[in-house]
Amino acid sequence: MLSNFEFTNPEFFWLFLALPVAIAWYIWKRKKQTPAVKLSSIKGFKTGSSLLPKLRPLLFILRLAALSLIIVALARPRNVEVSTKTKTTKGIDIVIAIDVSASMLAKDLRPNRLEALKKVAASFINGRPNDRIGLIEYAGESFTKTPITSDKSIVLSALKSVQYNNIIEGGTAIGMGLATGVNRLKDSKALSKVIILMTDGENNAGQIDPRIAAELAQEFGIKVYTIGMGTNGMALSPYARNANGTFVYENIQVTIDEELLEEIAATTGGQYFRATNNEKLQEIYDEIDKLERTDVEEFKYTNYEEKYRPLVLLAGLLLLIELLLKYTVFKSFV
Repeated sequence: MLSNFEFTNPEFFWLFLALPVAIAWYIWKRKKQTPAVKLSSIKGFKTGSSLLPKLRPLLFILRLAALSLIIVALARPRNVEVSTKTKTTKGIDIVIAIDVSASMLAKDLRPNRLEALKKVAASFINGRPNDRIGLIEYAGESFTKTPITSDKSIVLSALKSVQYNNIIEGGTAIGMGLATGVNRLKDSKALSKVIILMTDGENNAGQIDPRIAAELAQEFGIKVYTIGMGTNGMALSPYARNANGTFVYENIQVTIDEELLEEIAATTGGQYFRATNNEKLQEIYDEIDKLERTDVEEFKYTNYEEKYRPLVLLAGLLLLIELLLKYTVFKSFV
């Protein structure tokens, strides 16, 4: 509570320096406030002790207390309560299109391209609390893993379950993956619509030309960021299966159609990136995160509760008590 307490005009506390002066003046003038009568002898006078003369300084104490309260009141004590309210724009709708072909199990990224991608994408999703996100898987064909949603737990759960499987037709249908993303975003009313498309190969499957899909994305105002996954040169990649179903790995030349990915990005107003290792992949997602931000506007509401009024009333009461005592109980001594 004290952290919300403040004095609006603390400069008035300098007036407290005048109080010691007033006290010194009172002590110096005290003897002169009571008339003195000189007698050669007090024999024949009845003497007695009275408490009232000793209590006379109480009047001055009451006045000092009243002045102190007035000084504090002038400093304007108050409680300050600040509440905030955030307002976001319509936000950004993002579709992440993930290549799940067998080549994504290559080990040039740790532990492989697909797992490295899932880890970085999860961090990216967690950092987008104001946006809706959806997932698409594609290989030789494509399908929606989860539609765009603001429920990040659903998206993260779906992302975690993304893996290579032989149910999806083999190959890399970049055009199909991109077209499915466009279909998910074309009716979106979001401020910005984005597809992050990742692949580690060349378009060699599907019925939709990637350039046609890029033109559709442009028509619907969808920006596409493309990411080429894979090192430069050779990578330890699966090329056959053992009898037990496990993959046989050997070093294979990495071939990514970078010209196509650059063209898709340029057509839609996005950018092309090349992820040659885990660190570079993280940097790419960080860069996209900076490029595509939802505006958040914060409003602050401040409520002030003034505390000087009780001090003024108490000071007035003390002055009133002083006056009453001065002209009643201490009338004979002042």
